[in-house]
Amino acid sequence: MRRLAALRALAGVPGLRVVNLGYPSREMYHAADAPENFYMLGSMGLASSIGIGVALGVRERVVAIDGDGSVLMNLGTFATFARYAPPNLILVVLDNGVHGSTGDQPTATSSGARLDRIAAGAGVRRVRVVRDPRALLRAATGRGPAVVVARIEPGNADVPVVPLDGPTLRDRFRARAASRRRVPRPTAPRGRSR
Repeated sequence: MRRLAALRALAGVPGLRVVNLGYPSREMYHAADAPENFYMLGSMGLASSIGIGVALGVRERVVAIDGDGSVLMNLGTFATFARYAPPNLILVVLDNGVHGSTGDQPTATSSGARLDRIAAGAGVRRVRVVRDPRALLRAATGRGPAVVVARIEPGNADVPVVPLDGPTLRDRFRARAASRRRVPRPTAPRGRSR
């Protein structure tokens, strides 16, 4: 599966989307731009963390779309995901085994690191691995919280950069998300208190 096919499938999931920086954001913008999409223009490794925060603040489904290289820079995100486990969150890790936006340097997943096992080891209860757009769409519309590792081929679509600046992206996403805010409720994280 190519990344563009994966992103087109994810564009069909109702809700909000936080999209990893670089080519994933560029490709999603040109495939299916919408106010529901928050494109990362920086902050490598943080789309998953931002997705957790958004999911804790809204009622509707949130799909955080990250890459294997980015998640490897922030493995703590799996432990945070497991601890807070927002039921409306699906974290999709597009695993192509390379840092696609910076020249296809291999990531640790190209030599054996298994993000699905790392997520499960951090306490994530629902973890799936998918290899085609239909399975990805089923997983992304299934029960949350879940981590979905989508195996994709290396390669980037020939698309220009996102033509919107950070404040514009922030403001349109914030306005869209504000219409779906949940009433804050005090909750204890899952697991033991210390």
